Amino acid sequence: MNDEVIGGPGKPRAIVVGHGEFAGGLVSAVGQICGLADKLVVLSMMGMTPEDIEGAIREQIARTGARVIFTDLPAGSATLAARRIVKDDPGVVLVSGVNLATLLDFVFNTSVSPTEAARAAAERGKASLIVVGR
Repeated sequence: MNDEVIGGPGKPRAIVVGHGEFAGGLVSAVGQICGLADKLVVLSMMGMTPEDIEGAIREQIARTGARVIFTDLPAGSATLAARRIVKDDPGVVLVSGVNLATLLDFVFNTSVSPTEAARAAAERGKASLIVVGR
């Protein structure tokens, strides 16, 4: 297997970006549930301009080699910044509307590339949403 598929120990496979403490909370929960939080980089947008967000994501991609960006809101600042990055680098994949089920599926799916794992995780995340009651 090549390192694009699995990555080394502690090597992040994705960046999680969100408003407030959202990203940190999700990644903390991943760590508590399965101990694989080291596969994710947390990026909070607090106090950042749209340009700062884009720069911070690009910096993390360059630093870690991550090929996946998870964001909280489809039309939020992080997603708009990530869309610009994906446009410049088609090897990067964006998943917006991330939830805990999505991230758990992603970190456990090490048999495929991070971008393939992100696509599968997005489907799992969508399927995890339920409505109970009227």
